[in-house]
Amino acid sequence: MLGTWPIWVVGTVVFDLFRRKWKLPTLRLVAFGLCWAWIEVGGLTAAALFSLSGQGRNLKVHFALQRWWAGTLMATLRLTVGIRVIVENPEVLVPGPVLVFSRHASLADSLVSAYSMGNAAGLRPRYVLKRELMADPCLDIVGHRLPNYFLDRGSSSQSDELKGIAQLGHNLGANDVAVIFVEGTRANPKKREKILAAMAERSPERAARLSGLRHLLPPKPAGALTLLEAAPDADVVIAGHTGFDGLDTFGGMLKQLESGAGVARMWFVRIARSEVPTDGVIEWLDERWLELDRAVAEHLGRAGRDERKVNP
Repeated sequence: MLGTWPIWVVGTVVFDLFRRKWKLPTLRLVAFGLCWAWIEVGGLTAAALFSLSGQGRNLKVHFALQRWWAGTLMATLRLTVGIRVIVENPEVLVPGPVLVFSRHASLADSLVSAYSMGNAAGLRPRYVLKRELMADPCLDIVGHRLPNYFLDRGSSSQSDELKGIAQLGHNLGANDVAVIFVEGTRANPKKREKILAAMAERSPERAARLSGLRHLLPPKPAGALTLLEAAPDADVVIAGHTGFDGLDTFGGMLKQLESGAGVARMWFVRIARSEVPTDGVIEWLDERWLELDRAVAEHLGRAGRDERKVNP
């Protein structure tokens, strides 16, 4: 890509101008892809040097590498795509141990999560990630050296997967945070409608309770309950964000860039463990998710009002 940049720069510019996309979304997205590839090369080189120097199992240097990877990607995201990320209250995460239950809306919010918790809050995040993310070389190699768990969503043994998730909750220290995206997949309206329809057949009461969701998907409680059991002393943090909605596909990314990428925000609400019930945890989680859905709507409304003030 670097050697052929005159070809694809001219090609993408012509393609964008032919479609009257004056903000050049295709050029900017391809440029981000090139930068991402070089960041991956840098991460893999560092991982190889760690192994050659006998530091292949040193968590400290690998967490530092993760912070470099996330921070550099965030800077590149702003430089090429134009998305500026604001972490509103990272101090809420400190001190650990904490369990973070986060919304999932796009391909980028897991990156923002790593930046928020590792770079902004100075914590050591450990993640429940889907196995498909192992296609990313750095996530595969470095992700396996750190205490993450790559979940097989197609596994025939749910108990084995839950055991892997439980390991993330063990031995959490004051600088540690375990993160799970409890919706299980990126949210969009079609998925939400399908999940609620299926839930109405199995659990009509829960489907009715969650029918008010407008931005999030109903939470899948199994993984969250497993972490709560594995880390009985950890507080819970609900993580919300806006600015990445609709970025769950390549087409969605281009559409967002065409309209103009703006500010993405991430915020946290901490709940003391003493406030988490031992009975009725699923109902408690559903209520927290409905609250987060309303908070997302409020943030989106506020962002819309601010944009209209700037561009009346």
